[in-house]
Amino acid sequence: MSLTPKLEALIQALRRLPGVGPKTAQRMALHLLERDRDAALQISGALSDAATGIGECEQCHSLSEETVCEICDNAARDRKTLCVLESPIDLMAIEQTGGYSGLYFVLGGHLSPIDGIGPEDLNIDQLLDRVFQGEVEELVLATNPTVEGEATAHYIAEQLRSLDIKVSRIAHGVPVGGELEFVDGGTLAHALAGRRQMER
Repeated sequence: MSLTPKLEALIQALRRLPGVGPKTAQRMALHLLERDRDAALQISGALSDAATGIGECEQCHSLSEETVCEICDNAARDRKTLCVLESPIDLMAIEQTGGYSGLYFVLGGHLSPIDGIGPEDLNIDQLLDRVFQGEVEELVLATNPTVEGEATAHYIAEQLRSLDIKVSRIAHGVPVGGELEFVDGGTLAHALAGRRQMER
């Protein structure tokens, strides 16, 4: 079957999604056009509304439909604790745990010199400005446990060395319910290095 220009354009657009290769994009496009045009129109409308109606919170840089998001606007949140993340999806993951009541700050990525991403390409200057204002007493660095995430956390901690502020890093280790034989060596090393004394 030869592809029409519009079908080819749809497939190419779907390929821009993470984890979607040419075959998957083709299957998605054909499914929507052959079997579920209502869903195609619904997706199209929702995507258009989201792309034009969702921006960034001016305080935490997460996704928001308002100038200031619900979390930053919530007076019940602990304003002295600020959790630094790479992306809004990380914020969603932490919020779903229900175990954190402070505020957030989204960097918009991580440092990666090999990809040409330096401090000026992230929201690091805005983060430092916010910390220098003096309201934050603890900065929780929750960047991903990758080489780039660790480098980003280290860079931020270095920038704040002169301030009297607690800078902490999220713990990395063995997942709850995980079996040691299936855990990679790097994770085990972090878990051993971060061990704590048991209360008796």
